[in-house]
Amino acid sequence: MLGCENAWIAAGALMAALKNNGSVKVTDEQIVEALRRTKRQAVGGYCGLTGVCGIAPAIGACFSVILGAACPKDQETAVTMKVVARIINRIADETGPCCCKNFVRTAIDESIKAAKEYLTVSLPSNSEAIICTYSSRHPHGCREAKCQYFNINKKR
Repeated sequence: MLGCENAWIAAGALMAALKNNGSVKVTDEQIVEALRRTKRQAVGGYCGLTGVCGIAPAIGACFSVILGAACPKDQETAVTMKVVARIINRIADETGPCCCKNFVRTAIDESIKAAKEYLTVSLPSNSEAIICTYSSRHPHGCREAKCQYFNINKKR
């Protein structure tokens, strides 16, 4: 339920989706670089300690690598930061208690919108169809009906 591996899942899934789509060139080296950057940012407990869930910088790493963002660059860095801010905003609306499964799904959903806006890439999304099967295993208790992925009709 909880853990930094979820940041790697988010980064890997987004990079693979972009590569498979083919609208922007994504190399295996770029995927590895996004995962390398994610590993440096996704540190256990930082969501509670700093207010930054590792999934947000993981998505930021993807956009940064694809756009070639760097300190001396203008729009590439600005777009990357805007995407990270959007991800953090969406994740913040899903807390109480934190659920990394929800955060990955929410971040991917927002990343799809950002990819369309900033990369002109249309990726498919079926987030409405996702039904969580992990709710009974959440160590802090599931948000249940407050979570869009909770199966309200599931028998306990």
